[in-house]
Amino acid sequence: QVQLVESGGGLVQPGGSLRLSCAASEFTLDDYAIGWFRQAPGKEREGVSCISSSDDSTYYTDSVKGRFTISRDNAKNTVYLQMNSLKPEDTAVYYCAAGSSCFRDYDYWGQGTQVTVSS
Repeated sequence: QVQLVESGGGLVQPGGSLRLSCAASEFTLDDYAIGWFRQAPGKEREGVSCISSSDDSTYYTDSVKGRFTISRDNAKNTVYLQMNSLKPEDTAVYYCAAGSSCFRDYDYWGQGTQVTVSS
């Protein structure tokens, strides 16, 4: 069964950093575009970042540009989201998803990991 598993969430103070991981079983992440999404309580899910399958182009929503970095480690079949200079408004459940393109529907989703930014 195809599974995506996120890890690395937690509680961090404003200005701190976290690195989220998205690992896969049963398929190779490098064959897919991998997106990171987040959903805060009472808000709609939003796309945060994506790394393409073709040439590893990266995309970020404006609110995280310059603070978040998405990357792949193909040897570990894992995609990371490095989050620096975290703000309280980054608090959300973060999900990774795999699909054929950053700009089309995603085929597989993880269960999510909670990120809380608070003093």
